Amino acid sequence: MLAQDKGPRISPLAGHLPLPGQLIDTAKLIDAYYTLQPDPSLPAQRVAFGTSGHRGSSFARAFNEAHVLAISQAICLHRQRENIGGPLFIGSDTHALSLPALESALEVLAANGIEVVISLNGEYTPTPAISHAILVYNRGRKDGLADGIVITPSHNPPEDGGFKYNPPNGGPADTGVTGWIQNQANALLAGSLKDVKRIPFQQARRASTTREHDFLNAYSSDLGDVIDFDVIRGSGIRMGVDPLGGAGVHYWARIAERYRIDLAVIS
Repeated sequence: MLAQDKGPRISPLAGHLPLPGQLIDTAKLIDAYYTLQPDPSLPAQRVAFGTSGHRGSSFARAFNEAHVLAISQAICLHRQRENIGGPLFIGSDTHALSLPALESALEVLAANGIEVVISLNGEYTPTPAISHAILVYNRGRKDGLADGIVITPSHNPPEDGGFKYNPPNGGPADTGVTGWIQNQANALLAGSLKDVKRIPFQQARRASTTREHDFLNAYSSDLGDVIDFDVIRGSGIRMGVDPLGGAGVHYWARIAERYRIDLAVIS
Protein backbone atom coordinates (compact mmCIF):
# COMPACT_ATOMS: atom_id res chain seq x y z
CA MET A 1 0.00 0.00 0.00
CA LEU A 2 1.41 3.37 -1.03
CA ALA A 3 2.10 5.92 1.68
CA GLN A 4 -0.30 8.81 1.61
CA ASP A 5 1.12 11.92 -0.05
CA LYS A 6 1.19 14.59 2.61
CA GLY A 7 2.09 17.33 0.14
CA PRO A 8 5.05 19.72 0.23
CA ARG A 9 6.84 20.28 3.51
CA ILE A 10 6.51 23.83 4.82
CA SER A 11 9.22 25.36 6.98
CA PRO A 12 8.05 26.33 10.47
CA LEU A 13 9.73 29.69 9.83
CA ALA A 14 7.45 30.48 6.87
CA GLY A 15 5.70 33.80 7.38
CA HIS A 16 7.96 34.82 10.27
CA LEU A 17 10.87 37.21 10.56
CA PRO A 18 14.31 35.54 10.48
CA LEU A 19 15.90 34.56 13.75
CA PRO A 20 18.91 36.63 14.96
CA GLY A 21 21.29 33.79 14.14
CA GLN A 22 20.10 33.79 10.52
CA LEU A 23 20.96 37.44 9.90
CA ILE A 24 24.17 38.40 8.12
CA ASP A 25 26.64 40.93 9.51
CA THR A 26 26.55 43.45 6.67
CA ALA A 27 29.50 45.45 8.03
CA LYS A 28 31.71 42.35 8.01
CA LEU A 29 30.36 41.33 4.60
CA ILE A 30 31.30 44.70 3.08
CA ASP A 31 34.66 44.67 4.86
CA ALA A 32 35.36 41.25 3.35
CA TYR A 33 34.50 42.64 -0.10
CA TYR A 34 37.45 45.03 0.16
CA THR A 35 39.94 43.05 2.27
CA LEU A 36 39.71 39.42 1.13
CA GLN A 37 41.60 38.66 -2.08
CA PRO A 38 40.52 35.78 -4.34
CA ASP A 39 43.01 33.16 -5.46
CA PRO A 40 42.53 32.83 -9.25
CA SER A 41 44.12 29.38 -9.17
CA LEU A 42 41.08 28.08 -7.26
CA PRO A 43 37.99 27.53 -9.47
CA ALA A 44 35.59 28.62 -6.70
CA GLN A 45 37.34 31.99 -6.46
CA ARG A 46 37.53 32.75 -10.18
CA VAL A 47 35.04 34.74 -12.25
CA ALA A 48 32.29 32.36 -13.39
CA PHE A 49 29.35 33.65 -15.40
CA GLY A 50 26.03 31.86 -15.02
CA THR A 51 22.88 33.39 -16.50
CA SER A 52 24.66 36.43 -17.98
CA GLY A 53 26.37 37.21 -14.67
CA HIS A 54 28.83 36.38 -11.91
CA ARG A 55 27.51 35.75 -8.39
CA GLY A 56 28.93 34.86 -4.99
CA SER A 57 29.67 35.91 -1.42
CA SER A 58 32.59 38.05 -0.32
CA PHE A 59 33.00 35.76 2.70
CA ALA A 60 33.81 32.91 0.31
CA ARG A 61 36.16 35.12 -1.79
CA ALA A 62 33.74 34.60 -4.68
CA PHE A 63 32.49 38.18 -5.05
CA ASN A 64 35.11 40.70 -3.97
CA GLU A 65 36.42 44.01 -5.20
CA ALA A 66 39.01 42.26 -7.36
CA HIS A 67 36.27 40.37 -9.24
CA VAL A 68 34.29 43.54 -9.98
CA LEU A 69 37.35 45.50 -11.10
CA ALA A 70 38.39 42.66 -13.42
CA ILE A 71 34.92 42.13 -14.89
CA SER A 72 34.42 45.86 -15.43
CA GLN A 73 37.73 46.14 -17.31
CA ALA A 74 36.84 43.04 -19.33
CA ILE A 75 33.53 44.68 -20.32
CA CYS A 76 35.44 47.76 -21.47
CA LEU A 77 37.61 45.50 -23.64
CA HIS A 78 34.50 43.77 -24.99
CA ARG A 79 33.01 47.14 -25.94
CA GLN A 80 36.18 48.02 -27.85
CA ARG A 81 36.17 44.64 -29.57
CA GLU A 82 32.52 44.96 -30.63
CA ASN A 83 32.67 48.71 -31.36
CA ILE A 84 29.99 49.53 -28.79
CA GLY A 85 30.43 53.28 -28.46
CA GLY A 86 27.23 54.51 -26.84
CA PRO A 87 26.48 55.01 -23.15
CA LEU A 88 26.52 52.20 -20.62
CA PHE A 89 23.45 52.14 -18.36
CA ILE A 90 24.22 50.75 -14.91
CA GLY A 91 21.97 49.98 -11.97
CA SER A 92 22.05 48.08 -8.69
CA ASP A 93 19.68 46.37 -6.28
CA THR A 94 19.23 46.26 -2.50
CA HIS A 95 21.77 43.53 -1.65
CA ALA A 96 24.48 44.70 0.75
CA LEU A 97 27.32 44.19 -1.74
CA SER A 98 25.60 46.03 -4.59
CA LEU A 99 26.59 49.59 -3.67
CA PRO A 100 30.28 48.74 -3.10
CA ALA A 101 30.30 46.92 -6.44
CA LEU A 102 28.64 49.86 -8.19
CA GLU A 103 31.33 52.19 -6.89
CA SER A 104 34.12 49.82 -7.94
CA ALA A 105 32.65 49.45 -11.42
CA LEU A 106 32.30 53.20 -11.88
CA GLU A 107 35.96 53.69 -10.97
CA VAL A 108 36.97 51.41 -13.85
CA LEU A 109 34.39 52.55 -16.39
CA ALA A 110 35.22 56.23 -15.88
CA ALA A 111 38.95 55.55 -16.08
CA ASN A 112 38.33 53.93 -19.48
CA GLY A 113 36.43 56.98 -20.71
CA ILE A 114 33.08 55.18 -20.92
CA GLU A 115 29.93 57.34 -20.82
CA VAL A 116 28.15 55.88 -17.80
CA VAL A 117 24.49 56.50 -16.92
CA ILE A 118 23.60 55.89 -13.27
CA SER A 119 20.25 56.12 -11.50
CA LEU A 120 18.89 59.46 -10.34
CA ASN A 121 19.50 59.98 -6.60
CA GLY A 122 20.85 56.45 -6.22
CA GLU A 123 17.45 54.82 -6.81
CA TYR A 124 17.49 51.01 -6.90
CA THR A 125 17.22 49.79 -10.48
CA PRO A 126 15.66 46.44 -11.48
CA THR A 127 16.89 44.59 -14.54
CA PRO A 128 13.84 45.45 -16.74
CA ALA A 129 14.49 49.17 -16.21
CA ILE A 130 18.06 48.79 -17.50
CA SER A 131 16.86 46.73 -20.47
CA HIS A 132 14.20 49.34 -21.21
CA ALA A 133 16.76 52.17 -21.16
CA ILE A 134 19.07 50.29 -23.53
CA LEU A 135 16.28 49.52 -26.03
CA VAL A 136 14.88 53.05 -25.97
CA TYR A 137 18.31 54.56 -26.60
CA ASN A 138 19.16 52.10 -29.38
CA ARG A 139 15.82 52.42 -31.19
CA GLY A 140 16.55 53.42 -34.81
CA ARG A 141 20.34 53.43 -34.29
CA LYS A 142 22.84 51.32 -36.21
CA ASP A 143 25.99 52.50 -34.46
CA GLY A 144 26.96 54.20 -31.23
CA LEU A 145 24.82 51.64 -29.44
CA ALA A 146 24.27 51.46 -25.68
CA ASP A 147 24.62 48.47 -23.37
CA GLY A 148 24.34 47.96 -19.62
CA ILE A 149 25.32 46.39 -16.33
CA VAL A 150 22.95 45.22 -13.62
CA ILE A 151 24.53 44.71 -10.22
CA THR A 152 22.34 42.04 -8.65
CA PRO A 153 22.56 38.38 -7.63
CA SER A 154 18.82 38.13 -8.41
CA HIS A 155 17.21 35.57 -6.09
CA ASN A 156 20.45 34.56 -4.37
CA PRO A 157 20.83 34.86 -0.56
CA PRO A 158 21.45 38.22 1.17
CA GLU A 159 25.20 37.62 1.53
CA ASP A 160 25.70 37.32 -2.22
CA GLY A 161 26.62 39.92 -4.78
CA GLY A 162 26.01 39.71 -8.51
CA PHE A 163 27.21 41.40 -11.70
CA LYS A 164 25.33 40.95 -15.00
CA TYR A 165 26.11 42.32 -18.46
CA ASN A 166 23.36 43.34 -20.88
CA PRO A 167 24.45 43.81 -24.54
CA PRO A 168 22.80 46.27 -26.97
CA ASN A 169 19.82 43.92 -27.47
CA GLY A 170 18.81 44.55 -23.86
CA GLY A 171 20.08 41.26 -22.54
CA PRO A 172 20.75 38.87 -21.09
CA ALA A 173 24.12 38.33 -22.74
CA ASP A 174 24.63 34.99 -24.49
CA THR A 175 27.31 32.49 -23.56
CA GLY A 176 29.61 33.64 -26.36
CA VAL A 177 29.75 37.12 -24.83
CA THR A 178 29.86 36.06 -21.19
CA GLY A 179 32.49 33.40 -21.90
CA TRP A 180 34.78 35.97 -23.49
CA ILE A 181 34.28 38.47 -20.65
CA GLN A 182 34.82 35.72 -18.06
CA ASN A 183 38.09 34.61 -19.65
CA GLN A 184 39.39 38.16 -19.91
CA ALA A 185 38.43 38.90 -16.31
CA ASN A 186 40.21 35.80 -15.03
CA ALA A 187 43.32 36.73 -17.00
CA LEU A 188 43.24 40.15 -15.35
CA LEU A 189 42.87 38.49 -11.93
CA ALA A 190 45.82 36.21 -12.67
CA GLY A 191 47.85 39.28 -13.61
CA SER A 192 47.15 40.91 -10.22
CA LEU A 193 44.92 43.53 -11.94
CA LYS A 194 47.93 45.39 -13.31
CA ASP A 195 46.11 45.99 -16.62
CA VAL A 196 42.97 47.39 -14.96
CA LYS A 197 42.45 51.13 -15.40
CA ARG A 198 40.98 52.81 -12.33
CA ILE A 199 40.45 56.25 -10.79
CA PRO A 200 39.15 57.20 -7.29
CA PHE A 201 35.38 56.96 -6.88
CA GLN A 202 34.75 60.65 -6.18
CA GLN A 203 36.68 61.57 -9.33
CA ALA A 204 34.72 59.00 -11.31
CA ARG A 205 31.43 60.29 -9.91
CA ARG A 206 32.26 63.87 -10.94
CA ALA A 207 33.62 62.90 -14.35
CA SER A 208 32.03 64.55 -17.38
CA THR A 209 31.27 61.06 -18.71
CA THR A 210 29.06 60.20 -15.71
CA ARG A 211 25.44 61.34 -15.70
CA GLU A 212 22.16 60.47 -14.01
CA HIS A 213 18.95 59.07 -15.50
CA ASP A 214 15.49 58.73 -13.99
CA PHE A 215 15.03 55.00 -14.68
CA LEU A 216 11.97 54.81 -12.42
CA ASN A 217 9.99 57.50 -14.23
CA ALA A 218 11.08 56.44 -17.71
CA TYR A 219 10.12 52.82 -17.16
CA SER A 220 6.81 53.43 -15.39
CA SER A 221 5.66 56.07 -17.89
CA ASP A 222 6.19 53.71 -20.85
CA LEU A 223 4.23 50.85 -19.26
CA GLY A 224 1.02 52.45 -20.46
CA ASP A 225 2.10 51.75 -24.05
CA VAL A 226 2.13 47.98 -23.51
CA ILE A 227 -0.43 47.42 -20.73
CA ASP A 228 -4.11 48.46 -20.93
CA PHE A 229 -4.51 50.01 -17.50
CA ASP A 230 -8.02 51.21 -18.35
CA VAL A 231 -9.15 47.57 -18.37
CA ILE A 232 -7.41 46.86 -15.07
CA ARG A 233 -8.80 49.98 -13.46
CA GLY A 234 -12.30 49.34 -14.79
CA SER A 235 -12.36 45.75 -13.56
CA GLY A 236 -12.42 46.83 -9.92
CA ILE A 237 -9.72 44.31 -9.06
CA ARG A 238 -7.74 44.97 -5.89
CA MET A 239 -4.10 43.95 -5.82
CA GLY A 240 -1.43 43.53 -3.17
CA VAL A 241 2.27 43.44 -4.00
CA ASP A 242 5.20 42.34 -1.84
CA PRO A 243 8.41 43.51 -3.56
CA LEU A 244 10.33 41.04 -1.35
CA GLY A 245 13.02 43.64 -0.74
CA GLY A 246 13.95 43.72 -4.42
CA ALA A 247 15.13 46.57 -6.61
CA GLY A 248 11.56 47.29 -7.76
CA VAL A 249 10.53 48.30 -4.24
CA HIS A 250 9.71 51.91 -5.21
CA TYR A 251 8.37 51.15 -8.69
CA TRP A 252 5.04 49.63 -7.61
CA ALA A 253 3.75 52.69 -5.77
CA ARG A 254 4.70 54.93 -8.71
CA ILE A 255 2.87 52.65 -11.14
CA ALA A 256 -0.23 52.55 -8.93
CA GLU A 257 -0.25 56.33 -8.62
CA ARG A 258 0.38 57.05 -12.30
CA TYR A 259 -2.28 54.68 -13.62
CA ARG A 260 -4.76 55.00 -10.74
CA ILE A 261 -5.08 51.29 -10.09
CA ASP A 262 -6.04 49.75 -6.73
CA LEU A 263 -2.65 48.36 -5.81
CA ALA A 264 -1.23 48.28 -2.29
CA VAL A 265 2.40 47.61 -1.44
CA ILE A 266 2.01 45.28 1.52
CA SER A 267 5.63 45.12 2.69
